[in-house]
Amino acid sequence: MSEELNISARTVVSTNGAPKAIGPYSQGIRAGGLLFTAGQIALYPESQQLVVGGIAEQATQVFANLKAILEAGGSSFSQVLKATVYLKNFDDFAAMNAIYAEHLGAGGTPPPARTTVEVARLPKDALVEIDLIAQITAE
Repeated sequence: MSEELNISARTVVSTNGAPKAIGPYSQGIRAGGLLFTAGQIALYPESQQLVVGGIAEQATQVFANLKAILEAGGSSFSQVLKATVYLKNFDDFAAMNAIYAEHLGAGGTPPPARTTVEVARLPKDALVEIDLIAQITAE
Protein backbone atom coordinates (compact mmCIF):
# COMPACT_ATOMS: atom_id res chain seq x y z
CA MET A 1 0.00 0.00 0.00
CA SER A 2 1.52 3.31 -1.00
CA GLU A 3 0.70 6.70 0.41
CA GLU A 4 0.96 9.88 -1.65
CA LEU A 5 2.66 12.93 -0.23
CA ASN A 6 0.47 15.99 -0.77
CA ILE A 7 2.75 18.96 -1.31
CA SER A 8 0.24 21.22 -3.03
CA ALA A 9 0.01 23.31 0.13
CA ARG A 10 3.39 24.95 0.65
CA THR A 11 4.34 27.52 3.25
CA VAL A 12 7.39 29.77 3.03
CA VAL A 13 9.58 29.82 6.15
CA SER A 14 11.44 33.05 6.81
CA THR A 15 13.41 34.27 9.82
CA ASN A 16 15.73 37.14 10.68
CA GLY A 17 17.85 34.57 12.54
CA ALA A 18 19.31 33.35 9.25
CA PRO A 19 20.74 35.20 6.26
CA LYS A 20 18.29 36.59 3.73
CA ALA A 21 18.12 34.69 0.48
CA ILE A 22 20.76 35.95 -1.95
CA GLY A 23 18.75 34.79 -4.94
CA PRO A 24 15.23 33.78 -6.01
CA TYR A 25 14.62 31.16 -3.32
CA SER A 26 13.14 30.80 0.16
CA GLN A 27 15.06 30.11 3.39
CA GLY A 28 12.76 27.15 3.87
CA ILE A 29 9.56 25.55 2.61
CA ARG A 30 7.07 23.55 4.67
CA ALA A 31 5.10 20.96 2.73
CA GLY A 32 3.52 17.60 3.49
CA GLY A 33 4.73 17.51 7.10
CA LEU A 34 8.31 18.22 6.05
CA LEU A 35 10.59 21.24 6.17
CA PHE A 36 13.11 21.74 3.36
CA THR A 37 15.86 24.27 4.09
CA ALA A 38 17.78 26.17 1.48
CA GLY A 39 21.49 25.51 1.49
CA GLN A 40 23.17 27.62 4.14
CA ILE A 41 26.64 29.05 3.97
CA ALA A 42 28.46 30.84 6.79
CA LEU A 43 26.87 34.27 6.48
CA TYR A 44 26.10 36.40 9.50
CA PRO A 45 22.35 37.13 9.35
CA GLU A 46 22.78 40.77 10.39
CA SER A 47 25.43 41.76 7.85
CA GLN A 48 25.18 39.09 5.14
CA GLN A 49 28.99 38.90 5.37
CA LEU A 50 30.93 35.64 5.28
CA VAL A 51 32.41 34.45 8.58
CA VAL A 52 36.15 34.98 8.78
CA GLY A 53 38.06 31.83 9.64
CA GLY A 54 38.38 28.24 8.59
CA ILE A 55 36.03 25.31 8.26
CA ALA A 56 35.24 25.06 12.01
CA GLU A 57 34.13 28.70 12.23
CA GLN A 58 32.15 28.45 9.00
CA ALA A 59 30.46 25.15 9.90
CA THR A 60 29.48 26.57 13.30
CA GLN A 61 27.75 29.54 11.63
CA VAL A 62 26.08 27.28 9.06
CA PHE A 63 24.51 25.26 11.89
CA ALA A 64 23.40 28.45 13.68
CA ASN A 65 21.65 29.53 10.47
CA LEU A 66 20.07 26.12 9.98
CA LYS A 67 18.87 26.04 13.58
CA ALA A 68 17.09 29.37 13.11
CA ILE A 69 15.31 28.12 9.98
CA LEU A 70 14.36 24.80 11.59
CA GLU A 71 12.90 26.58 14.63
CA ALA A 72 11.02 29.11 12.46
CA GLY A 73 9.57 26.18 10.51
CA GLY A 74 8.45 24.21 13.57
CA SER A 75 11.26 21.66 13.64
CA SER A 76 14.62 20.97 15.24
CA PHE A 77 17.92 19.16 14.67
CA SER A 78 16.46 16.04 16.31
CA GLN A 79 13.83 15.89 13.53
CA VAL A 80 16.26 16.05 10.60
CA LEU A 81 15.86 13.14 8.19
CA LYS A 82 18.40 14.03 5.47
CA ALA A 83 21.41 16.32 5.21
CA THR A 84 23.42 17.28 2.16
CA VAL A 85 26.90 18.71 2.76
CA TYR A 86 28.90 20.49 0.08
CA LEU A 87 32.60 20.99 0.85
CA LYS A 88 35.00 23.13 -1.14
CA ASN A 89 37.85 20.87 0.00
CA PHE A 90 37.30 17.29 1.14
CA ASP A 91 40.37 17.63 3.37
CA ASP A 92 37.99 19.64 5.63
CA PHE A 93 35.74 16.60 6.13
CA ALA A 94 36.96 15.62 9.62
CA ALA A 95 36.74 19.17 11.01
CA MET A 96 33.28 19.69 9.48
CA ASN A 97 32.17 16.26 10.73
CA ALA A 98 33.12 17.17 14.32
CA ILE A 99 30.86 20.25 14.22
CA TYR A 100 28.15 18.28 12.39
CA ALA A 101 28.13 15.61 15.13
CA GLU A 102 27.50 18.28 17.79
CA HIS A 103 24.19 19.11 16.09
CA LEU A 104 22.95 16.07 14.18
CA GLY A 105 22.85 12.70 15.88
CA ALA A 106 23.83 14.23 19.22
CA GLY A 107 22.51 12.97 22.54
CA GLY A 108 21.52 9.56 21.24
CA THR A 109 19.27 10.89 18.47
CA PRO A 110 19.67 8.73 15.36
CA PRO A 111 21.76 10.64 12.84
CA PRO A 112 20.02 11.55 9.59
CA ALA A 113 20.87 10.12 6.22
CA ARG A 114 23.60 12.21 4.61
CA THR A 115 25.34 12.93 1.35
CA THR A 116 28.69 14.74 1.37
CA VAL A 117 30.37 15.92 -1.81
CA GLU A 118 33.31 18.07 -2.77
CA VAL A 119 32.44 20.93 -5.12
CA ALA A 120 34.58 23.32 -7.15
CA ARG A 121 33.05 26.49 -5.73
CA LEU A 122 30.33 27.68 -3.37
CA PRO A 123 28.52 31.04 -3.16
CA LYS A 124 30.75 33.83 -1.81
CA ASP A 125 33.66 31.35 -1.89
CA ALA A 126 32.39 29.68 1.28
CA LEU A 127 34.08 26.50 2.48
CA VAL A 128 30.88 24.59 3.31
CA GLU A 129 27.16 24.65 2.48
CA ILE A 130 24.54 22.41 4.09
CA ASP A 131 20.85 21.87 3.44
CA LEU A 132 18.41 19.78 5.47
CA ILE A 133 15.08 17.98 5.22
CA ALA A 134 13.29 17.62 8.56
CA GLN A 135 9.96 16.53 9.95
CA ILE A 136 7.74 19.29 11.28
CA THR A 137 7.01 18.92 14.97
CA ALA A 138 4.49 21.77 15.29
CA GLU A 139 1.62 22.40 12.92
